Amino acid sequence: MNIRMEHDTMGEIAVPADRHWGAQTQRSLENFRIGGQRQPGEIIEAFAYLKEACAQANAAAGKLTEERARAIAAVCREIRAGKWDGEFPLVVWQTGSGTQTNMNVNEVIAHLAAERGVALHPNDHVNASQSSNDTYPSALHIAAALAIERQVMPAAARLGEAFQELESKYPNLIRIGRTHLQDATPLKFAQEVSGWRALVQMPGLMLRTAQAELCRLAIGGTAVGTGLNAPRGYDEAVCGKLCELTGLPFQPDPNKFHALTSKDALVFSHGALKALAANLMKIANDIRWEASGPRCGMGELRIPENEPGSSIMPGKVNPTQCEAVTMAAVQVMGNDAAIGFAASQGNFQLNVFLPVMAYNFLLSANLLADAMESFRVHCVEGITPNEEKMKGNLNNSLMLVTCLTPKIGYEKAAECAKKALHDGTTLKEAVLSLGLLTAEQFDETVRPEKMV
Repeated sequence: MNIRMEHDTMGEIAVPADRHWGAQTQRSLENFRIGGQRQPGEIIEAFAYLKEACAQANAAAGKLTEERARAIAAVCREIRAGKWDGEFPLVVWQTGSGTQTNMNVNEVIAHLAAERGVALHPNDHVNASQSSNDTYPSALHIAAALAIERQVMPAAARLGEAFQELESKYPNLIRIGRTHLQDATPLKFAQEVSGWRALVQMPGLMLRTAQAELCRLAIGGTAVGTGLNAPRGYDEAVCGKLCELTGLPFQPDPNKFHALTSKDALVFSHGALKALAANLMKIANDIRWEASGPRCGMGELRIPENEPGSSIMPGKVNPTQCEAVTMAAVQVMGNDAAIGFAASQGNFQLNVFLPVMAYNFLLSANLLADAMESFRVHCVEGITPNEEKMKGNLNNSLMLVTCLTPKIGYEKAAECAKKALHDGTTLKEAVLSLGLLTAEQFDETVRPEKMV
């Protein structure tokens, strides 16, 4: 392997000649051979937004020449386009401030600019007016806010629309309800589906609220929150440029001592992701229970048959999309615990659990977005109700007795239900045998369409 020698304040170190990173990146590669999970690409993209905005703000403040600012911006745009993905090899499990990832970005930008004839120092120019202590937290918020805006929210909206379409197809289909896993009073199938729709949509409102908090950035706080070495108004200028670049309303956190050490906004936002995961778990479980069978389960829904379900039982088809959603939901719940613990570990002027929070948050966002899209395309859009099964279960349910309570009272109604269950007869037969109503009175009273 061809090498070149790079140096930093620790001395010289050999770096692969075909790579654009420098000494600090190489030291991190050699010192942290842990796990193999690389820094999320979304973090690198967020740094590329941030470094471009910082360069423009520094140029406006007279701390960088226009030529150097343009060179930084040009490389940042290429990084965001994915041209240099192989230049960011560092793992999650490194320094908890993310310093080495910040320097990885600084070094790559400096080396690429130098190849184009613009001399840049990773610290003096690319990192001007910055510290890893304010850039990594800012990049984390940028990446999280973009993932919510670009991935999670659109996927949730499309899934909600799919449920809306299912509602509209069956406006008057009545089925038996179930509470405590036991028969309950009837409802319309469309009403049940509307509940699924809202289970997807409501966390979206929570995520929208959380976006305002994620859009508060630590940038400008530099090392400990005092803003040392950053020009006056720098934080406002950087956030203004970020708004132009991303379309999101980023603004400086007014208290940098809070911004550098607290990750409460991340916890809050991920809480909404966890709420979405919990709701998706409920929806997927409902659908797979109601589609269970095909002959010995509930069998009230038909879902798409996408692949063979068993290596030993021919013809078996399983609710695999539902299972994938529930597994993703479990992972998100575990990620939430990791983020909560990590966020509690701010000491003095810094939290040094930032990369693990970035990894888990972005894993959750990606998982939920992908799972919702797969669930929609391969399951929800193909759901059809088994109307005959629904009708049979509805007519056989003892909980239709509820509508008799105003006529014969709660205790007599309970007696009818218990008698029908004990004797294995219909509810109507039990009521008639007890002499509580005539057949005509029963038929007039027990009408499911009036119970919904």
